[in-house]
Amino acid sequence: MIQNLDLFEKTPVPKAVGKMALPTVLSMIVAVFYNMVDAIFVGLRNDPNQFAAVNIATPVFLFLMAAGNIFGMGGSSSISRSLGEKKLDRVKNIASFCLYAGIVTGIAGGLLILFFMDNILSLIGTKPETFDFAKEYLSIVAYGGPLIVVSNAYTNIIRGEGAAKNSTIGMMAGTITNVILDPIFILPSFLGIPCLDMGVAGAAIATLIGNAVSIIFYFAHITSRKSTLTVNPLHFKVRNGILTGVLAIGLPASLTNILMSVSSIITNNLLASYSGVPVDNELLASLMPAENLVNGEIVYKSIPIAAMGVALKANMLVIFIMLGTAMGASPLIGYNFGSKNYDRMKSIIKFSVLVNVCTGLLLTAVYFIFTKQIVNVFSSDPAVVKMGSFMIYSLMIPSTLLGILFILNFSFQAMGKGIQSLIIAVSRQGLVFMPMIFILNHYFGLYGIIWAQPVADFVSVIVAVTMFSFVTKALKREEISTAQN
Repeated sequence: MIQNLDLFEKTPVPKAVGKMALPTVLSMIVAVFYNMVDAIFVGLRNDPNQFAAVNIATPVFLFLMAAGNIFGMGGSSSISRSLGEKKLDRVKNIASFCLYAGIVTGIAGGLLILFFMDNILSLIGTKPETFDFAKEYLSIVAYGGPLIVVSNAYTNIIRGEGAAKNSTIGMMAGTITNVILDPIFILPSFLGIPCLDMGVAGAAIATLIGNAVSIIFYFAHITSRKSTLTVNPLHFKVRNGILTGVLAIGLPASLTNILMSVSSIITNNLLASYSGVPVDNELLASLMPAENLVNGEIVYKSIPIAAMGVALKANMLVIFIMLGTAMGASPLIGYNFGSKNYDRMKSIIKFSVLVNVCTGLLLTAVYFIFTKQIVNVFSSDPAVVKMGSFMIYSLMIPSTLLGILFILNFSFQAMGKGIQSLIIAVSRQGLVFMPMIFILNHYFGLYGIIWAQPVADFVSVIVAVTMFSFVTKALKREEISTAQN
């Protein structure tokens, strides 16, 4: 029995999207905090090497999360479409496959990290003074690979059957556990209470325990009578399009996370090349304080790296909120696509686009008005505040339209359109962004690096809208053909 049948089929579109999107947006906001909490508490030790080690290790951690998204995004899309087709046995097959394939993938990912640890740390630019700390952190994370993969996968899979509220509660349970355990494990004392003083190792252990708590909640939901999912290995199947169906959507979705890590590494390396270089742009020179004067010339030093880090962290909240709306609407889109209720599916997409455009406008206004206050949350350095504010302005300019990209991308995923989803996945921070940042850096220097992401965003939105117009025309032809027959 499908527990959320009315939500999928009958509930008015604004209310249905609200019920699915609001918990998902909340979970994405929690995810932003979750990504920062380890670094925040490690930073309280006032050891820059340990703080840097956690930040350096983040891209590797994101690769494990990307592996979870293969089964989470791919499984969620397949489950929602199968529910729309009323294939409940197939739903159980998909859920079981995603669980056990996720466990195996987590073990494999952890072993790869352990066996190639030194090479990985060298590749991501780890300095000698942070090497041992980063290795300690990642070694513990590697042992918990299956917990990270399964936790990230089932956050999305549970949402795929319409249980967005329980998905959010599970994620929040893990995050709250992590927040509580972080000071206990990381610091020598907290609020006058003696703690375990484990440093980066404590951060890693707290993260794994948080993921374990989320998994326990998800499994409690699945084993209840309210769920159509299962963890029973007897339902495990890879044939009849289950493996290919999950991977066709999951791989492009996870590629987005991977490209985020790669683009971040490339951006930081390009920004680092400006350390000690004279400022080559009058506008950027106006953002630099007098103390950056060296031999009579104003130089960048390390300010661009710090400023871009602040700007990207601030912008992450905006991105994740709009992603939450897209992810929340995705199961509704997939279900109605599977049941061939294309009119309701289109209404859901249109309303979700409207919500994201309005959200983008509102957040852009807030960020433009309170830019300096937002940057001050992360840094009080005058130079970082000035340049970080300028970078936030540039990143926020395409935000109103960027929400359209996310809705269309998750619509493609929900409809099982793997090729279109793949193209969007490799566009924003890959196919478009990477050439753009090198070209603009060559011709415009640091100014070009700052504008690379906004330009890539605009181009990617145009690509997404163009592809979606072709998909809707194909659906229209299918509707006409069905009506004639």
